Amino acid sequence: MLAGKRSVRVGDQILKEMADLLTKKLRDPRVKGATLTGIHLSNDLRHARVYYSVIGDEGDIVRAKAGLDSAKGFIKREIGHRMDLKYMPDIEFKHDPTMETGTSLDKLFDKLKLDEPTDSQE
Repeated sequence: MLAGKRSVRVGDQILKEMADLLTKKLRDPRVKGATLTGIHLSNDLRHARVYYSVIGDEGDIVRAKAGLDSAKGFIKREIGHRMDLKYMPDIEFKHDPTMETGTSLDKLFDKLKLDEPTDSQE
């Protein structure tokens, strides 16, 4: 059980470092607007699934993934310098649709409010 807790702590630190790199050092325009939303680090700290979100269409999502994938080596090298890890985990980027789902739900609720009759109309 202790290994699981360590993987959560290390994963959170990796995610923080990656977010910092994304905003301050990564110059790839494909990742502009991408937000890292979470990480799942295996208990042996060898594999990291990093979730990202992008507001936009399917093309924006694909471009962001391509940009993140192409920056993988740079990200791993930079995190290796910043953190004292025996092994740098393999990174896999996965799209997290929850942000887009929330945005579309907000739009739907706004539309319902506009379509709703008010008390003065009854």
